[in-house]
Amino acid sequence: MTSVEVAGITAGYGRTPVLVDLNLQVDSAEFVAVLGSSGSGKTTLLRVLAGFLKPTSGSVRFGHTVVSGPAEWVPPEHRHVGIVPQEGALFPHLDVRRNVGFGLDRSAASTQRVDEVLEMVGMAAFADARPQELSGGQQQRVALARALAPRPEVLLLDEPFSALDAGMRTTLRAEVRELLTRIGTTTVLVTHDQEEALSIADRVAIMRDGALVQMATPAVLYQDPADLSVARFIGEAVELRAMWNGAESVDTPLGPVAVRGGVTGASGPVIAVLRPEQLVVVDPRPVGDAPARGGSGTVRSVTYHGHDSLLQVRLATGEDIAVRVPGESEIAPGSSVRVLVTGSANVYPA
Repeated sequence: MTSVEVAGITAGYGRTPVLVDLNLQVDSAEFVAVLGSSGSGKTTLLRVLAGFLKPTSGSVRFGHTVVSGPAEWVPPEHRHVGIVPQEGALFPHLDVRRNVGFGLDRSAASTQRVDEVLEMVGMAAFADARPQELSGGQQQRVALARALAPRPEVLLLDEPFSALDAGMRTTLRAEVRELLTRIGTTTVLVTHDQEEALSIADRVAIMRDGALVQMATPAVLYQDPADLSVARFIGEAVELRAMWNGAESVDTPLGPVAVRGGVTGASGPVIAVLRPEQLVVVDPRPVGDAPARGGSGTVRSVTYHGHDSLLQVRLATGEDIAVRVPGESEIAPGSSVRVLVTGSANVYPA
């Protein structure tokens, strides 16, 4: 098992750098997802790790071996890296067994290894099939087996599930995650799919404009984004204009809200960020003499997702917010509601 260390990497195409002084640490046997929008530099990082692109500065280390540095350069074929591309890239004229064994020698040990990895990925029964006879998910299983066959020290996944339908994508990525955990392979996944990154990675690295913005466990990333842009990028963010009241809470259109993280020691206007599931809609009518809590508003639309419904609510202050409720909502568009906050918010400069 091998760790990956990227230190001060600057790389790009032509005179314009895509990655600038990038640092990244992946522990041995860890599964890290690199997440970012198009143009953030995540694919360029993968090419640097694979050895397809030579950086202009910085170093890359696999375990104790420097594979890229000012005075060192190990070509891709000697890096012991396995790569699974977006759409498998299988050879159509070769059957599954020969696709997986491509690049291995013809020894009995190699034949045994091919059978072993096909069994790992559940494709042993399709060893004699051609790629065009397989489904998209089966082709990706074969591509994974081919990448694992040489026993790579590091496995690189380049959005390998993006071309699959939603159901197959969810099933296959869970199977792949379980397999890689079981065999202890150090893995770097590049993706733009937030759900994918949060659901299968040990840690997630957020890239923006060629730089690493935040790297944390999925829970920390979702609950404590490093800045407002990360909060907007990960999941759905409910943004409220707020005023720091000098205590451990901020005043918002939904009343005082406790502060979890983000800005500390701030004063004046800030932006409070909540998640839709932190909001609760209740009957707007007061109960007895109890003072009204939360903020009043009107439901503008209801979107049903099966497991939950998303309500778009316009507050009396004019702000639009999203509220998530379990299952099918009984609240119709046009209804008056009161919105309460559960938990705490992250706050950022306005």
